[in-house]
Amino acid sequence: MSDLNELYQSIILDHNRRPRNYGEPASCNHHASGRNPLCGDEVTVWLTVENEIIEEVRFVGQGCAISRASSSLMTDAVRGKSRTEALAVFDRVHDLLTGKSDPMTERKTLGQIAALGGVSRFPIRVKCASLGWHAFRNALLSDGTTP
Repeated sequence: MSDLNELYQSIILDHNRRPRNYGEPASCNHHASGRNPLCGDEVTVWLTVENEIIEEVRFVGQGCAISRASSSLMTDAVRGKSRTEALAVFDRVHDLLTGKSDPMTERKTLGQIAALGGVSRFPIRVKCASLGWHAFRNALLSDGTTP
């Protein structure tokens, strides 16, 4: 295994074992959930958006290491970004996960998220890796009401 593959594997394992921003927040103004019916992975994402900036992002989920690690990486990547910036990150990650962009090229702009680039070689895992991202996008585009 190359040094880069080992690094990517260690990033995914670390974010799976110690996910960042894990747990339901005390309050939020956007949220959405997603489920992968093929494997049973589930994730819920909560956001606090103030003046078009994502001030807080948290998630909880059950599922595989890829799903959990990807959701954790997502929370770090979008916090502090504007809606527009965060949606642009979503698009880039989606292209990475579906093989439309090169992980080696994206590693400069996406940082640790590029570790997920290998997922594109395993179509069944793309849904695992993109689940938290789609829940995030749905939360961000929701009307901002919570039950």
